[in-house]
Amino acid sequence: MNVKIIDRKPTTVAYLRHVGPYGPELSEFWEGTVLPWMQTNRLLGRPRYGISLDDPGITAPERLRYDAAIEVEPDFVGAGQHQKTSIPGGKYAAARFNGTGAELGEAWMALLRDWLPGSGLQLDARPLFEYYAPDMAMDLKTGAFECDICIPVTKL
Repeated sequence: MNVKIIDRKPTTVAYLRHVGPYGPELSEFWEGTVLPWMQTNRLLGRPRYGISLDDPGITAPERLRYDAAIEVEPDFVGAGQHQKTSIPGGKYAAARFNGTGAELGEAWMALLRDWLPGSGLQLDARPLFEYYAPDMAMDLKTGAFECDICIPVTKL
């Protein structure tokens, strides 16, 4: 796994929350709910974030929280049912993912279970997220896409 330590600036985002299982339901949420909301608010072409707030290893599937977030200006006021927050800046370990949604969970596990213990770093309390650049590639035939999976880190 190719992991880079990056410094991120704080970022203001508007988000819509999904509560329920991770997996195919999240793709449906992005396509059926988030994308139309982004179109209504003229937010297409901006960086996006998938913020998983709960560990599926300890949280019941029906209680898992996930925020689909889009970068906005701090004074953004949009239509529809959304919230606004800031993703904290600081050091993050980032690994490029290229695959399908079904493979994403294993990539997260490889970063957290395999890479992190030997890195000399530890997680801190900031959120973990997937970062989707505006020019993120997606293969409509296979469903494969790319993103950076990012974990907040600090020295041990």
